[in-house]
Amino acid sequence: MGTELFIPKLGQTVEEVTLVSWLVEDGAKVDFGQAILDVETDKAVFPVEANAKGVLHRGPFKEGDILPVLTVVAVIGKPEDKFIIKGQAEEGVRPFVLQGTGEGVAKSEVKRAQAEKEPGEKLFASPRARKLAEIQGVDLSRVVPTGGGGFRVAERDVVAYLKQMPKATPIAQKLAVEAGIDLQGVVGSGPRGRILKEDIERAKRVPSLERPMPMPVGTTESGIELPLVEVVERIPLKGVRAIIADRMGTSVHTTARVTLLMEVDATAFVEARTRLKEKVSEEWGFIPGYNDLLAKVVAVGLRKFPYMNARLTADSIEILGHVNIGMAVDTERGLLVPVIHDADRKNLRQFSTEFRDLVDRARKGRSLPDDLSGGTFTITNLGMYDVDAFTPVINLPEAAILGVGRIAAKPVVKNNSVEVRQMWTLCLVFDHRLVDGAPAARFLQYLKELIEEPYLLLAE
Repeated sequence: MGTELFIPKLGQTVEEVTLVSWLVEDGAKVDFGQAILDVETDKAVFPVEANAKGVLHRGPFKEGDILPVLTVVAVIGKPEDKFIIKGQAEEGVRPFVLQGTGEGVAKSEVKRAQAEKEPGEKLFASPRARKLAEIQGVDLSRVVPTGGGGFRVAERDVVAYLKQMPKATPIAQKLAVEAGIDLQGVVGSGPRGRILKEDIERAKRVPSLERPMPMPVGTTESGIELPLVEVVERIPLKGVRAIIADRMGTSVHTTARVTLLMEVDATAFVEARTRLKEKVSEEWGFIPGYNDLLAKVVAVGLRKFPYMNARLTADSIEILGHVNIGMAVDTERGLLVPVIHDADRKNLRQFSTEFRDLVDRARKGRSLPDDLSGGTFTITNLGMYDVDAFTPVINLPEAAILGVGRIAAKPVVKNNSVEVRQMWTLCLVFDHRLVDGAPAARFLQYLKELIEEPYLLLAE
């Protein structure tokens, strides 16, 4: 038997990868360290290199297949060796594959996989799926899995389950779980069909065969029937796009979002950047941008107001000891968020240099596994597209995100006269479960103060 070639661990949060392409034909001779195939995570495209020298025997995996990490994808050995599908290298992972057709696993296949599950058999779910299920009180055994070929519950499956769940009071949900009653089959008597405690008590007295059957779901994720219109293109929901859809949906449905808008006079800020550009551009080899300066302001603000540099767990709010700022970047693969770790401990030149390196790797699809992880606060800027203000979605598990628009010249009343000033709208979206409105407003007000009087950064 030859040496098994498997998908390596590509960061602490990576659980699955998409097979982008095979770089070597089946049966070809390969050398140790030679790139055999490219795989894509939610962060970048990585080559998987040969871990032995010999003849390559590829597994039955195709471009677009989604594979768990540590899946054995090939064998490198003698010409007479063969690839044999067997148990994978990671406990709890089966030899399965999800075809990347863009339509996911057929519902009939998922139902068949569930029907064939033996009583008492272990339920497979990703850590993020388990955490969300715990927070929302979801019984994972009731969730239809689509990860790993229909055998593993992914976070997106829990989100989809929550979307399709009928509205019910918290006590009704608790009683339903305890009684093993599927809320899909309960008729609610509350306002707009909301399921009440009395509805669950009534359902417990009715034999399961006599309970009303739930309405059939439609063809969209939320159960809405699609109209009969011409489809000119179907874009597979996979890779980065699937991750974005999954995480943004989770954020919207699990956070208590509040938005604060504040207009800032950035005239002095613009002047400071202009002077800085004149003084350091030649020495640094690049022109410092507004994002660099704003990130410095935010880093100082997070250090002064640590409750904004936090995250929510199942039973506590954690104040974080490192200020790791994520900067949203538009790439051909979709939205990516490179993270500058310990941003509050770096000077402007260090921050700017590291940020440019991270952006360059992200846009080339060559981010390192930890380049896009570990963030504690995110900044997203759409000012270059003439956007004045917008409300971004919180990048979980962070407590808040700052959206910034363009800096525009506007007439402003100042000192009882009208002046043309450079105005900037800041939009702070925060999770009210962690932070109240007044403390969040104080943080935003402090950012405004530093932008309007940037010399105050010298006092910090």
